[in-house]
This record gives sequence, structure tokens and C-alpha cells, in this order.
Amino acid sequence: MERGGALLFSLLALAMSLHIGYLRAAVTLPPEDRPLTRHFYKKLNTCANVEAFVKHQVTLFWNQDKSITAKLFKLLYADCMVNGCDGSILLDGRYAEKNAPQNSGLGERIFEIIDKIKTVLEIRCPGAVSCADILNLAARDAAHLAGAPSYPVFLGRRDGLESNAAWVDYPSPSSSWDTAVTYANSKGLDEQDLVTLLGAHTMGRTHCQFIRDRLYNFKNTGKPDPRMKKSLLKDLRQQCPPNTPKGKEDPLVYLNPENGPGYKFTNSYYKRVESYQAVLGVDQQVLWGNHSLVDAYAKYFEQFRREFALSISRMGGLRVLTGKKGEIRRNCRFTNGNNPSIK
Repeated sequence: MERGGALLFSLLALAMSLHIGYLRAAVTLPPEDRPLTRHFYKKLNTCANVEAFVKHQVTLFWNQDKSITAKLFKLLYADCMVNGCDGSILLDGRYAEKNAPQNSGLGERIFEIIDKIKTVLEIRCPGAVSCADILNLAARDAAHLAGAPSYPVFLGRRDGLESNAAWVDYPSPSSSWDTAVTYANSKGLDEQDLVTLLGAHTMGRTHCQFIRDRLYNFKNTGKPDPRMKKSLLKDLRQQCPPNTPKGKEDPLVYLNPENGPGYKFTNSYYKRVESYQAVLGVDQQVLWGNHSLVDAYAKYFEQFRREFALSISRMGGLRVLTGKKGEIRRNCRFTNGNNPSIK
């Protein structure tokens, strides 16, 4: 992976500000002529108070619905891990990324929240702030409200011009650990990033369809996953019958029943992994993939918080568009060339 340059310097500054004792390899770098920077819009005098505007809107929504933190994490992951952090997940279209089967759980509400923030910024700073930057800032602010650190977000992303459902290639929630690591590496992240970012599953929900194999037919044995704690298996089977009744929606279960509807950012995810109480198959495999890091995060919440800030910043820098690439959308759902409100 490419090292050095302005983003490496920025990540070093982040590590120092969070008192992190070491620095891992830098993510794929944006063009050297226009790297992501702190206070990008303030320096250009295009929207000096962008972070305050975004934070205010996110706080209003979070006070009404604590689940937006998990949803914004998922939305940011869906954007950055497919075609880079270019806001392409936000584009409408029959064959757009948001309509891929893998993204069916995102829900329209989270897109409406991004729309609202964009509307406010277009009033305050018309044509200045990219949707990709808004998404990164909103995820950071919601995370902080839930208990994560308020880490610096480097800005200057521009929005992509394309979105294609065929690009969506997330690994299955039941993937092997090797498959999950290979996928992360292919996108520009390392194993520690993967272990750390999966900690976002300390909040949020998943559909029963993604865990039925563990509950009823683990590895085509016709039996449940033998390593799942019996009490968890019993609870999940009560919520997830073998088949969804015709005409009914597939039920949702909490990824971390301990946090449940509180949606707090904690390290209890790792404690549950160690006690064989992970809900998703890939989450349980973290224990065998990197037991030492799971143990460290389970014991030391502050270490997890600091490392999460670094890893999500690395993810937010994947394959960004800067300089003259892409555009600043006036509406996050449409490229400017297809925006019906722009004549």
C-alpha cells in the first residue's frame, strides 16, 4: 500500500491528538495537488462553519432517534467500501448502489437526514460542501453523541458522477475470517482496521435472514452453530423462526442485545465475542482471527475508542475524489447534470 504524503501527515496528527502509540500504514492517497485537510472549507472561505451546521442538524435528529448512529455508520461503510468515499451511495436511480440487494436494510429515512443537512448547507453555503464530506461529518457527530470520540475529519472530498448496484461486493455476514480480511485488504484497509470497525456492531440491528444459517443449518449440518452460547441461541430462535411467514417482513434483531435500543457506543461487542455471544457469523470469527486485539478492546474501552477514530478516518480516505475530479452536488440524490432543479 502506498505510504507518505499529506494524508499520512494528517493521520499522524490524528494519532498524536488521540495519544495513539503507533501508526499503521496510510490509506490510498488522494492526488498530491489537493489532499484532504482539516478545516478545508474554512481555509477556502467557502463555508467556515460547516462542521457546526452539520453537528447541529445531527444533534436534532439524534435526540429524536438514537438509531441514526448505527445507520450512518452503515451508510458510510456502504459508500466508502464500494467505489471510494464519493457519495455515490446517495445517488438515486433504478440501478444505483442504494438499490443493490445488499443495501436493502439502509432504509429511506437515513437518506432523508442527509438531504436535510444538505438543504441547510445549500442555504448557508450554496454549491460549496460535497455530499461525501457531509456523510463523513454526520457519521462522526452521531458517533460522538453515542459515546465515541469526536475525531478530526479531513475534508475536501468531491462527489462521484456514477453509482452502480453491480459494484456492491460486500462479503456475506457469514463469511470466513480470511474472506473478510481479503476483502478489507482489497479496499485499502488492514486486519486491525477490520477488527476495529466491526466494533460498530456494538449497536444496530440485522435481519434474521443473515443469521438463520447459524441458528438452524450451520455449514449445512441441519444443526445450529455449536459454539454459539445456548442462551443466545434460544433468544434468537424465538425472534427468528426458520422461515418468514408469507406476506410478513423479515424480523430484525439487535446485533448487541446488551445495548439494544440504547444505541450506545461501548466495547461490550468484544466482551460478547469472547463469550461466544456474537450475533453475526463474521463477528464471532473475529475471536479466532485476532484474539489478542479482541481481548485488548474488551478490557480497555479507551484503547478501542482511540483506535476506532483512526480506523474510521482511514476508511473515510479511501479512493476519494479531489481537485477537479467529480463535482459538488447541489442535491445529494442527483448529479448536477441530472438535477431537475438546475436549469
